[in-house]
Amino acid sequence: MAAEILSTFDTITVVGASANPAKPSNEVPAIMKALGWRIIPVNPTATTIVDETVYPSIADVPEQVGFVDVFRPSADCPEIARQAVAAGARALWLQLGITSPEARAIAEDAGLLYVEDRCLKIEQRRTGIIPKR
Repeated sequence: MAAEILSTFDTITVVGASANPAKPSNEVPAIMKALGWRIIPVNPTATTIVDETVYPSIADVPEQVGFVDVFRPSADCPEIARQAVAAGARALWLQLGITSPEARAIAEDAGLLYVEDRCLKIEQRRTGIIPKR
């Protein structure tokens, strides 16, 4: 599933992206951007992350959301899954250490591709996939 998501989408909406370069929630989007993915950061308290405009929620992203990557606690994930479904997302990825049976059910019931407890950066390196731009 990870390879399918990486090879399908060239834009990643990152929920919980951080402006702090010392955090994985900044490092991973920065690396994915450097590899060619377009990054749309979502964070209610920041304005710019990895030199991109930040939106306070998935619902505020002014374009179609396809692939949502999540750096938030597991308890937040069911609501994020509902927001992703409402926005028309087609994939939901919970980063390493994040799992949610409820988010999985919400996403899979809506037909989204779903990955949890896996690092986007590690999976990209493992597969070697880069976006087709």
